[in-house]
Amino acid sequence: MLTHRSQARRITIGLAAVLTAGMVMTGAPATASVLAADTAADNSTAADNSTETGTTGITGTRGSSDRGSAWWRPGHGASGPRSTSVGYGGAVSSVDESASRVGLEVLRLGGNAADAAVATASALGVTEPYSAGIGGGGYFVYFDAETGTVSTIDGRETAPAGVTPDAFIDPVTQQPYPFAPQLVSSGVSVGVPGTLATWETALDRFGTKPLGLMLAPSILLAARGFTVDETFRSQTEQNLERFRAFPDTAELFLPGGELPEVGSRFRNPDLARTLTRIAIGGTEEFYQGRIGREIADVVQNPRVDPASGLPAPAGTMTADDIAGYSVIEQAPTMVSYRGLDVYGMAPSSSGGTTVGEALNILENHDLGSEDPGESLHLYLEASARAFADRNAYVGDPAFVDVPTETLLSQEFADARDCTIDPGQAAPKPVPAGALDASGCVVAAVPEERDTENISTTHLSVVDRWGNAVAYTLTIEQTGGSGMTVPGRGFLLNNELTDFSTVYDEADPNRIEPGKRPRSSMAPTIVLQDGAVRFVLGSPGGATIITTVLQILVNRIDLGMTLPEAVAAPRASQRNTAGAGDPTPETPRTPAEPAFVEQYSGLLGEYGHELVPSGDALTAAAEIGAAAAIEVGESGLLTAAAEPVRRGGGTALVVKPAR
Repeated sequence: MLTHRSQARRITIGLAAVLTAGMVMTGAPATASVLAADTAADNSTAADNSTETGTTGITGTRGSSDRGSAWWRPGHGASGPRSTSVGYGGAVSSVDESASRVGLEVLRLGGNAADAAVATASALGVTEPYSAGIGGGGYFVYFDAETGTVSTIDGRETAPAGVTPDAFIDPVTQQPYPFAPQLVSSGVSVGVPGTLATWETALDRFGTKPLGLMLAPSILLAARGFTVDETFRSQTEQNLERFRAFPDTAELFLPGGELPEVGSRFRNPDLARTLTRIAIGGTEEFYQGRIGREIADVVQNPRVDPASGLPAPAGTMTADDIAGYSVIEQAPTMVSYRGLDVYGMAPSSSGGTTVGEALNILENHDLGSEDPGESLHLYLEASARAFADRNAYVGDPAFVDVPTETLLSQEFADARDCTIDPGQAAPKPVPAGALDASGCVVAAVPEERDTENISTTHLSVVDRWGNAVAYTLTIEQTGGSGMTVPGRGFLLNNELTDFSTVYDEADPNRIEPGKRPRSSMAPTIVLQDGAVRFVLGSPGGATIITTVLQILVNRIDLGMTLPEAVAAPRASQRNTAGAGDPTPETPRTPAEPAFVEQYSGLLGEYGHELVPSGDALTAAAEIGAAAAIEVGESGLLTAAAEPVRRGGGTALVVKPAR
């Protein structure tokens, strides 16, 4: 039997060999010796902190075929990204080609859905650093085919113990800091990260591989680098002034002080070193070790250029806050829709309750492609009511009494449906439903402004055994807080800005020490007769909920195939009067340009006015970036990613159908 010391030594040798080989092939900087030096520099040696890496060394599980070579070189032999794949043996769908290929290789080499999800997520932290990474958090939904059960992991970030009700108030003006860029680009916006704890728990509970092994492809990917595309450059450009305000971030993401060129190779040896340290020493290196102390120091002392003009208010996070973090394992939400069982994430996420309530409302109506105007009208009105109830009642259940059972009951949905006029859009915002009501009674609850950003990322996985994962992870704003931990290669989140900016004792989403901010992330698994039928989710802030809901309606009710349902133009009614319009006389709904063009006439007959979801020249014009998988007859898998949004995603299957 291997001792902890020999396990650590095998993993260290394996990682060093992999990195050295990869750097020789690519001409990347030879950072393997730096990795070893960084590991040795800490008082906690690899041998003393190897318990999280499992009992299987990397060198003993690679295999000796060309497939093993592909495992260590993500994307090797790739024929280019594809947004749809059909076949058998397992599937992975994400927004990024390299990440999807990493996950697929895990499935090919015998890993299960949980293993592949963690490896894919880690790779997304490399290639999608402005949306995900170990400086953030997320929600993990897992279906176990053997037991037929759905489980979830709440890896949402938490507020530090020292946070106060006036955390977002400028002491000079006594008014809230302007949201962007001032508040999001700050120490006070950073929540205690939960991503690594999520990965560790997912592998311990559901996986078959050690965390160190699942991080290995991302270590090589970070060291070798990836090709900069237009999406990465555009996201960098949108954050140009913010990143320049933080010298450590500018050094990493603005090579030579300039935007990265499309077609150039972006390498992140700092992140490779950080992930190697965690692979060898386990998550203790992050939560109880030097990395955690460095995070706390950045939060308390933001490294901001005084010439930038950003106030960058400091946060209160301590190393003890980070060391005390834990995920929450809890039951999923579930509703039945058209004979399917739809499972989602329970609070602190509002995704499961809001999608579920809207589906329960729509269950009362026969939707179809024969009358798309009526179907879309009902979709928008159901969404508005579900959002009204989300905003009124949903928060972290450890701090507020969330009526989850009521919100997901058909009786409550029937009462909400009673307020919908089948022929006319209601003025927005609509009031929340009264929890003890029968009939059409509503409650007077003030609407709070939603500040969730459009960033985040999502991945979906199904393996050969029928297990499945829907996993949405984030650092919130595109580019998170804008603050990089010096020498560590990752951005810190700004998740605390998902709390309501102004403290109100009656607000379920008020900020409190140790509390999780309300989220809209909606990783979703749909079962039919006890087996997986759909796995889906999306980034997009509050539009995540409407994206998931619209894809389900498109696929189940409107007769679209899964790829069509993902690619179809979107609208997002979140119970708002509309951008820049405080008057409710004309209900305005943000929509993508193609949706406006296709449906403005039809929905205008119902009193809806469609408005652009954002500047057509920016990512705000797009709603969501979904990743989905469908399991059909005889186990035929259809993996679907975005063909266009966010530069297009990649959906792959282990054995393509001929």
